[in-house]
Amino acid sequence: MSLLQLVGFTLGGQGYAVPLSQVERIVHVVEVAPLPQAPEIILGVINFSGRIIPVADMRRRFRLPAKEPEIYDFLIIARTSRREIAFTAETLAGVIDCPEEELIAAEQIVPGLEYLQGVMRLKDGLIFIHDLEQFLSLDEEKSLATALKEMGK
Repeated sequence: MSLLQLVGFTLGGQGYAVPLSQVERIVHVVEVAPLPQAPEIILGVINFSGRIIPVADMRRRFRLPAKEPEIYDFLIIARTSRREIAFTAETLAGVIDCPEEELIAAEQIVPGLEYLQGVMRLKDGLIFIHDLEQFLSLDEEKSLATALKEMGK
């Protein structure tokens, strides 16, 4: 039996998770500087240990009502194959061990479902597992890269 380790968090009371292997660090929310010309999904950037990291708005991606980050929120800093990215979380559920056979693939729920790797059932509800590799579309990736490059000039 193979285990998938996930970092669980909530947005708007709904449970979400990302693979632990992609998470670099979790910190309390800090001020996010605006990034002109960034795609709508990007709230701005943070300076984390001397690195400029874009902050994505997961609430917008999943069509949740907009909400300003609060002092008790967190930033999850993760790495995809293309870039580092941070996103907000309202509460943390810690590390969740998910037997891979219990993971329901996104394709089994709705074919072509974007941004999700799958869903896991827990005693108290469902957890949606993000696919961070697919979180930004190719156009969003290009737009973000251009905005970051312009910022560096």
